[in-house]
Amino acid sequence: MNYKWIGAILIIVGCSGFGFMIAAGCKREERYLRELYSALEFMAAELKYRLSPLSELIARAAEHTSGTLWQVFSALDRELAGQIAPNAEACMRAALEQTPSIPPLTGKMLRMLGKSLGKFDVSGQLSGIALVREACNENRKRLERDRTERLRSYRTLGVCAGIAIAILLI
Repeated sequence: MNYKWIGAILIIVGCSGFGFMIAAGCKREERYLRELYSALEFMAAELKYRLSPLSELIARAAEHTSGTLWQVFSALDRELAGQIAPNAEACMRAALEQTPSIPPLTGKMLRMLGKSLGKFDVSGQLSGIALVREACNENRKRLERDRTERLRSYRTLGVCAGIAIAILLI
């Protein structure tokens, strides 16, 4: 009899933990998009006013980020310096493969950035960075909209699913 109750509590805790993990992932995605937006602003200013070469631009952007984004930009800098891949897009893909912990939306924004880097002249690259920055901002705003209700729903759904499964198994 006690084993049933211990199992039920473990199921509730597990499902609740999953709901809280989903909510934390959403918050993490927002934070990464905010940091990426800031890095893109820096890159645009650096490119516009200093006309930095691509490798230097990426290295400076890595200095203005932290955590997983720092890993991505550092890996991209290494890929560009090593000239292993033929273009910046392939280097960005390789850098993203080296950092699998990047959230999906942020990864999508970084792939968009990789497509525009190094292909065009300065004004074309600035336009590409502006496009990625705008998409990043739109995604961030979409995630921030109704954040508290959505995150509360994820947590509540996890707890309720755990209770429902535990009731069915008891």
